[in-house]
Amino acid sequence: MEKKSFVFESLPADLTALKTRPEADLKDPFGVLALFVAALCVYPKDRDAALEMIDYLKGPRPLSNLDKQFLKDRFMDGKDYLGPSYFAGAIPANDYTPAQPWTITVEAQAHSRDQLEEGYLKLFVTSGGADSPRAVTLRTKPSTGEWFIWEFSSVVSGIRTPLAKDDWA
Repeated sequence: MEKKSFVFESLPADLTALKTRPEADLKDPFGVLALFVAALCVYPKDRDAALEMIDYLKGPRPLSNLDKQFLKDRFMDGKDYLGPSYFAGAIPANDYTPAQPWTITVEAQAHSRDQLEEGYLKLFVTSGGADSPRAVTLRTKPSTGEWFIWEFSSVVSGIRTPLAKDDWA
């Protein structure tokens, strides 16, 4: 099982800033997933900038209108904590406030390539508000060696409510 951690002194606020990160060469699927989660953190503050970053990370298959609506629905009702919940130290009790600098760990599990066609890889990130790691499928473009986000729905699925927003806490 391979694990890689990525450290952000600050999160990229737009595509230009994202492209300054070494992971933006898209050669390392672990780094692509780390950048994707960073882009999710931008979504509540600047939807257009986040969508532009995500489209870059999706490569030849940008977000469809259905994908955009899916993201909008996941972030409804003030769920701006979804992205930050994947960074170290972010838990419901501290309202998903990550430790600084922002650190995210991406891992491959023993069966990350099982039941997937050649050129696909399933990687996992753990939210401080979920009981099990969430999977994202990436796809490689053999002509360039770049990796792109292919399927990401579980990363934006519900997690535990932050303490400050939990009426039952």
